[in-house]
Amino acid sequence: MMVDATILDIIRLITGTILLAYASHTDIKTRRAANILWVIMGIVGAILLVIQYLDGGFPNIWYLVFIPIMIALMYAFFQMRLLFGGADAKALMALAILVPIQPLMWDLPLWPSFLPGSWSIFANATILFLIIPISLLIINIGKRNLRFPHCLLGYVISVEKAKQTFVWPMEKIKDGKRKLVYMPKNFDVDEELAEFEKLGITEIWVTPKIPFMIPLLAGFLAAFFLGDILLQIVRILL
Repeated sequence: MMVDATILDIIRLITGTILLAYASHTDIKTRRAANILWVIMGIVGAILLVIQYLDGGFPNIWYLVFIPIMIALMYAFFQMRLLFGGADAKALMALAILVPIQPLMWDLPLWPSFLPGSWSIFANATILFLIIPISLLIINIGKRNLRFPHCLLGYVISVEKAKQTFVWPMEKIKDGKRKLVYMPKNFDVDEELAEFEKLGITEIWVTPKIPFMIPLLAGFLAAFFLGDILLQIVRILL
């Protein structure tokens, strides 16, 4: 029995939307996303891949090679701290299985791409995530906190408030002096905030722990309806 590839992509869309939306909700509330979500996504993706393979529905079977490549790449990005959250890396690994090729539903997406579907999702999420520095700059202009590059990465709040919210200090006490830090390793937030309090520092620059799940969900939906945003930008520029 022939299965319409569009139906399989609709199932992928529904599955990914539900799981990523729930992960976004828990990420906002607790900065956590359960591993079971990615197990479910991977299992559903694998089942759909088998159905599509047996049905001869792959335009190019070599796209399947990109599944382990994407998984390895996301693991490497996490190790290099280009992805801060383990859940973000696991989500992208599961998406490599769920959406290995570009989705195709009727006349969508608007901007077709030759790249693997999971890569388009990641690229879309990254582009959308880059809106955040612009937003932070606007906020800091309004507050007249124009210290660069701090104003593109975070904002100033009280140390007391920093202890109650999901933020990383952008400053560190080293040799009795305040130093700017971008991507700290082995960073104990409570310990660092205590150091500021000991020195009588009441306000510091912080960067928000913005859940990547939110732009990832948006990038996922964009891949199904719009296509590859980054590739389209390159096409326009060229």
